[in-house]
Amino acid sequence: MFKIVTKKVLNPTVTLMKIEAPLVAKKAQPGQFIILRVDEEGERIPLTIADYDREEGTVTIIYQIVGATTEALNHKEEGEYIQDFVGPLGKATDTEGKKKVAVVGGGVGCAIAYPVAKKFHEQGTEVHSIVGFRNKDLLILEDEFRAASDKLVIMSDDGSVGQKGLVTNALKDLIESGEQYDEVIAIGPVIMMKFVCALTKEYGIKTVVSMNPVMIDGTGMCGGCRLTVGGETKFACVDGPEFDGHLVDFDEAMKRGAMYRDYERHKHEETCNLFKQEVQ
Repeated sequence: MFKIVTKKVLNPTVTLMKIEAPLVAKKAQPGQFIILRVDEEGERIPLTIADYDREEGTVTIIYQIVGATTEALNHKEEGEYIQDFVGPLGKATDTEGKKKVAVVGGGVGCAIAYPVAKKFHEQGTEVHSIVGFRNKDLLILEDEFRAASDKLVIMSDDGSVGQKGLVTNALKDLIESGEQYDEVIAIGPVIMMKFVCALTKEYGIKTVVSMNPVMIDGTGMCGGCRLTVGGETKFACVDGPEFDGHLVDFDEAMKRGAMYRDYERHKHEETCNLFKQEVQ
C-alpha cells in the first residue's frame, strides 16, 4: 500500500498527487513512468512521473480524469492509500550533450514535459519551453515551467492566457527568429506531436516525442502499447516511451488510441454513478 501525501487540484479535470514510494523515488528519472492500481479490483494504468524527491521518498503524478480508474483515484484523499505503485518503468530522457533545446508541452502533457525541462535546466542546458492549453482555466505548472526555463511561451486556443494560437506557431516563430535548437522535445496529444514533428522536419531539427498508448503489463509482454517506428514494431513500455518523432507512424497511433474510447467513456460513467450512489 502506498500513502497519498499530497493531493492538489490543478484545474477542473487535472489533479496532482504526491505518493510515498521511497524505492521508486530512489531510481526515478525524467521521462519514466509508473503503473498503479487504486485497489485490489482495479485495472493497471500507466502515469508519467511528474517529479520526485529522493530525500522525502515521494513521487509526484499528475493525471487527467478521463476514465473509470482516474475517477476512482480522484476520490482518494490525503492520508489514504492506493494498492500498487510500480516503477520506475521505461527509458529515461537522454539529456546529455545538448546546449539548447525547445520543450513543447500540450495540455496535461505538460506534466510530462516539466520534469524533462527541469532536468535540462539543472544540467545547464538553455531551455525554451512552449506550453499550450485550450484556455486559461486549464493552465497548469506555470510557475514550475518559469523556474525551469530560460524562455517560456504560453499559448492558448482562445487567447485567454499567453498568446492566441498553437504551440507550432510559437515554435516556428522562434526558429525563424534565429533560434537554433539541438533538439525539440514534444509531449502532449498525438495530433499535436504529429504537427510539431512535421514542422521540425522542414528545418532538420531532431525531435523526440513521448508516446502513451494503451498499456497493461508494462514489461513488453502484452503488446498493447505497440507502435510503428521507422517501419518496425516497438513497445512503448520497454523501448520508450520516447521515440524519434520523425519515425513514428502517428496516424496508426491515433487510430489505435481511439479503439477503446467509447468503452472508456461508458466505464467512466458507471464509476461516477457508483460514487454518487455511495454518497447518497
